[in-house]
Amino acid sequence: MTSGETGAVPPRLPIVLIGCGGIARSAHLPAYRKAGFEVWGAADPEVQRARELAGEFGVPRSFHSAAAAIDAAPSHAVFDLAAPARAIEELLRQIPDGRAVLIQKPMGEDLRAARSILEICRQRGLKAAVNFQLRYAPVIRALGESIERGELGELNDFEIRVNVETPWHLWSFLRTAPRLEILYHSIHYLDLARFLFGEPVSIKACTARDPATPELAATRTAMILGWERPILATIRTNHGHRFGPRHQRAFIKCEGTRGAAVATLGLLLDYPRGKPDAFEIHTGHGWEERTVAGNWMPDAFIGPMRDLMLWASGAIASHPTRVEDAMRTMALVEAAYEDNDRAGNLRGENV
Repeated sequence: MTSGETGAVPPRLPIVLIGCGGIARSAHLPAYRKAGFEVWGAADPEVQRARELAGEFGVPRSFHSAAAAIDAAPSHAVFDLAAPARAIEELLRQIPDGRAVLIQKPMGEDLRAARSILEICRQRGLKAAVNFQLRYAPVIRALGESIERGELGELNDFEIRVNVETPWHLWSFLRTAPRLEILYHSIHYLDLARFLFGEPVSIKACTARDPATPELAATRTAMILGWERPILATIRTNHGHRFGPRHQRAFIKCEGTRGAAVATLGLLLDYPRGKPDAFEIHTGHGWEERTVAGNWMPDAFIGPMRDLMLWASGAIASHPTRVEDAMRTMALVEAAYEDNDRAGNLRGENV
């Protein structure tokens, strides 16, 4: 079980960043700077935002549109689409055939859009992957390595609990998004469940609005996933806990027949500043904390781009989160919404 990074040094392929919003400033560009990657240029419809971001991170070129950046880009550049889901299809149609592209999650706003994105990538021969970067987070690497070493034994329980106050206002496009929490946040956890345990065979889901933010779609979710073997996964998120830090929670817990492990996602406890991630494990002799080098943000954003460069250069055969794999995560997201809709449509005569 690995996220796909081989340890090989990727070629220095220039990156063209499309989209200069909050996630580019807080994660993409800090990660690339830390890794020593070259960001050749940045583009955004709000050209002043592109200029400011380029100046802040030493990016030598800024563009007023994706088309202008794509037309000017070097032939060996890779593209980083840090754009809202609804913009991805049109952006992909502008990318020259055969190029390498990293797509910010989600892979479209629904499964129909994901299928269209997949078809565009196939038609144009793009080496395209989706930025499911939680797989690459240092704390998740620690969890995955403990599972691989057999420290937890036969896995049987997987729990994710998020009880925080999320500043949704940082993403203006979410104000009109018909789907929110599962599609833009818990999608990480569904992808992680697939990564750690393989494809689930069942999902039950309920997602609901927060009365304090009626202008937004659902921001609270409960899900239960099952596999053919005896693993039970529960995901419970509440992004509207406005009662201070004392009872905020953001953790991933995995239990097995030999031990248990808890990964704390410090990023979510004070987003976007975040607190340090942490990893604890119990293997029969009490809980111990193990050192984790780095945090979900920005460190996890290095891996997907590194693997894209390796894939583009032929150093690896594929990308762990290539669009074909990402389709399975999108299908799981869709199944969650479908189950929520079925439950939500119950009428008194059916009960």
